[in-house]
Amino acid sequence: MCIHVKPLLGAFIINIGNILEIVTNGIYPSIKHRAVVNSVKERLSIATFYSPKIERNMGPTPSLLTPKTPALFKTMNVADYFKRFFSQQLQGKSYLDVLRVQNENESG
Repeated sequence: MCIHVKPLLGAFIINIGNILEIVTNGIYPSIKHRAVVNSVKERLSIATFYSPKIERNMGPTPSLLTPKTPALFKTMNVADYFKRFFSQQLQGKSYLDVLRVQNENESG
């Protein structure tokens, strides 16, 4: 699905990445960011990244987990996450889909 977003003039836009989606247990979903080039108007994009310490584990924040909101993602070592992320052959699937926990009460 493609949703065209028209930002406000002078707006500052933040695209949430996969790690924040995992840590927030899906509260803040990541996006598939694609930009369309405009030959008439200039656009400035600056990519910055913030990642947890490489020797730590990462997963959904425990305080966000309840019986009604179980973990949606596996907890894993950050170094392993990046190794698998950069070696993954997605074959049409998002890397987040690989990390999703299949809950017993979900249908499908």
